[in-house]
Amino acid sequence: MITTSTAGRFLIIQTAFIGDVILATALLEQLHAQFPAARLDMLVRQGNEGLLKNHPFLNEILIWEKKKRKYGSLWALLKQIRRTRYDSVINLQRFGATGALTAFSGAGETIGYDKNPFARFFTRTVPHRIQPGVHEVDRNAGLIAHLMPEPLRLRPKLYPSAADYAAVAPYQTGPYVCMAPTSVWYTKQFPREKWVELIGQLPVEYTIYLLGAPSDSNACDWIVAETRGRRPVISLTGKLSLLQSAALMQGAAMNYVNDSAPMHLCSALNAPTTAIFCSTVPDFGFGPLADDSRILETKLDLDCRPCGLHGYKKCPLGHFNCAYSIDVQGA
Repeated sequence: MITTSTAGRFLIIQTAFIGDVILATALLEQLHAQFPAARLDMLVRQGNEGLLKNHPFLNEILIWEKKKRKYGSLWALLKQIRRTRYDSVINLQRFGATGALTAFSGAGETIGYDKNPFARFFTRTVPHRIQPGVHEVDRNAGLIAHLMPEPLRLRPKLYPSAADYAAVAPYQTGPYVCMAPTSVWYTKQFPREKWVELIGQLPVEYTIYLLGAPSDSNACDWIVAETRGRRPVISLTGKLSLLQSAALMQGAAMNYVNDSAPMHLCSALNAPTTAIFCSTVPDFGFGPLADDSRILETKLDLDCRPCGLHGYKKCPLGHFNCAYSIDVQGA
């Protein structure tokens, strides 16, 4: 049995999207607080490992090359995991591939959600339920509750380096606001016309920085063009790493984000957050966690909202009223 006086070897598996990996870092904080001498490893999909760079509690980051060689990489990971002989493998996902890794890991304890196809082979399962008022961080914490004498509700945390802070320092010469206008899902994304409207409501002394990946440049360039001549609005799409973006957001007067990964970056740096919810709702358990955080959503009672847990590529009814009816006055 693992105790606070023994080291222990833990592997956390979270191979989903950026936001999911950020939220999973709360488990690193909790396990380190309870088992300060433990070896903590984390398995993520290729492309997300940069989030965990410089993390002081992580021993090793395992990478699943899901796109290039999905099953070959999975087999190599299984052999590596079995060689390590973990005391506990904690699987935060509900899909078969990582379920198989967990079930056949050879770990002393295998933990996961009851909805995983391989759950019957785990030594411990926890129900996965979407309940109002229960955040994803709390759902994940339920997987290790039996290891904790007392619950530890610690927020997710990332660790930008001194070089990351130095990289964004040139943008911090005056007061500024960050905005992350895009999302993978259309119905999670505040329309670009509404971003222009929001920018028009903010004090003119603030510089506006638009954040995103290179693929977001067209949307952000459109916003810049629509606001040109009125105030400084600068697109930084593709110019900053995720940790550099987080470092910039940490110093912002406010960060305006969709229900998407940048919101979780704010949570991990305790950065001020205004989270805009269109088709999804905070009761799904993915809301902001920063001390200074607020929700911006429609005040209409729409029968069609929420229309899904993750959003869609277009509004199923064609009107997207959950987004266009959001009032940005005073935001």
